[in-house]
Amino acid sequence: MSNKEIDVRKLLLPIFGILATALASGCNSAKSPAAVATDVATARQQASTEVRDIQKDAAKDVEKAAADGSSKDVNDASAKAAYDVAVAQADGDHNIAIQQCSALTGVAQKSCKEQADTALDQAKTRANVTRLAKLQ
Repeated sequence: MSNKEIDVRKLLLPIFGILATALASGCNSAKSPAAVATDVATARQQASTEVRDIQKDAAKDVEKAAADGSSKDVNDASAKAAYDVAVAQADGDHNIAIQQCSALTGVAQKSCKEQADTALDQAKTRANVTRLAKLQ
């Protein structure tokens, strides 16, 4: 399995989790505090594991670039690695926030999810700006 296939799979996991959460909470009903606590803990563990895995893969990519290429190759690999880690962290934070929103009902839940979505978009934008700045 290539690194690209692994990267795609790692990016799809949070997306499936978010979609499952969205479908399960489509009626905007609140979950019990115990269920929310369990879901948040699970989301935190998944986020931590995913970030750690991406950090390991990113470090390998940077090491490979250092062994094989020029300083530009190392810089590019480093920029991509930082971006990948930042996006993984943002996805994890988003999933945690969505789980926390499930404790709310109606408009409050919808607003909470919208704020989580906005924070995710902002984090991804910051990560991309940082990546592009490092590539120059």
